[in-house]
Amino acid sequence: MEKAHDHSTHAHDGHNHDDHDHSGHSHDHSGHDHAHGFGHHHHPVNLTSVNRAFVIGIVLNFAFVIIEVIVGLTIHSLSLLSDAGHNLADVASLAMALVAIRLLRVKPNERYTYGYKKTTILVALLNAAILLLSLGAISYEAIHRLMAPEPVAGMKISIVAAIGIGINAVTALLFFRNKDSDLNVRGAFLHLLSDAIVSAGLVIGGVVIFYTGLYWIDPVLSLAVAVIILFSTWQLLRDSLRLSLDGVPAGIEIKKVRETICRMKDVKDCHHIHIWAISTTENALTAHLVVDRSTSMETIETLKHKIKHQLLHQNIQHATLEVEMEDAPCDEPDC
Repeated sequence: MEKAHDHSTHAHDGHNHDDHDHSGHSHDHSGHDHAHGFGHHHHPVNLTSVNRAFVIGIVLNFAFVIIEVIVGLTIHSLSLLSDAGHNLADVASLAMALVAIRLLRVKPNERYTYGYKKTTILVALLNAAILLLSLGAISYEAIHRLMAPEPVAGMKISIVAAIGIGINAVTALLFFRNKDSDLNVRGAFLHLLSDAIVSAGLVIGGVVIFYTGLYWIDPVLSLAVAVIILFSTWQLLRDSLRLSLDGVPAGIEIKKVRETICRMKDVKDCHHIHIWAISTTENALTAHLVVDRSTSMETIETLKHKIKHQLLHQNIQHATLEVEMEDAPCDEPDC
């Protein structure tokens, strides 16, 4: 993605920024929060608390899946089994997201110069795909059962679902603080929150079945689960697909980035801008700056330092800036 340039008139700044430490974000700017999420201004994701949240979420939700499967098979409730499938997909999603976030700590090497940060994006995409597959399976079985409703114990559905509300609400709260800092954390929060809503619906449905004997409500609840899965998954799928294709991350506008750079003193023009995601928490940029031929190297270095500082406020943590002289045409074919 980045192209090597070796022009005597060009000052090229690679990813090893001596004048600006991006890897640790060691900036102490009072009154400012750098954006590390998707258009939101938040502190960087706290890996320790997120780690703990994922582990607790995986354990509690897997235990609940076992309860739902046992009770669902015992009373022949499709809504409970559908929700168990949904929750099992969430457990898998949480586990994969945990692995991906831990891979963020792997240091870059000669073969993987960004480390394994991109896995966070791929996992987010895989999670969305898994949820959509579970949606299809649940919908198919629900329609089949709707045509031939079976008797179910409504009160038992309500009791199990009530347990689900508690488990999902507690685990969703664990992710609340960091939900805008990382795509996988946001995905986990949305899934757990939607699970709590689904469980609330099952509680109500179970009570209605118990008092009315309308057994067709059970497969209808399953279809409602499918709709909620679709709603909560669509944005995750869209965002993760865009990032996996190296699209511009949500919350970043190239027009605003260009205006920010061109407003800087000594910058005559800015072009050849590329912005992409390194991971679900870090973004990168390459751009060509045009300056007057009389501009000194010291001024250029100061200029690049200031630009990188401004780009941090637009959620761009890694900037590679190539400087061109005003009267020297750019030799890039797509400039």
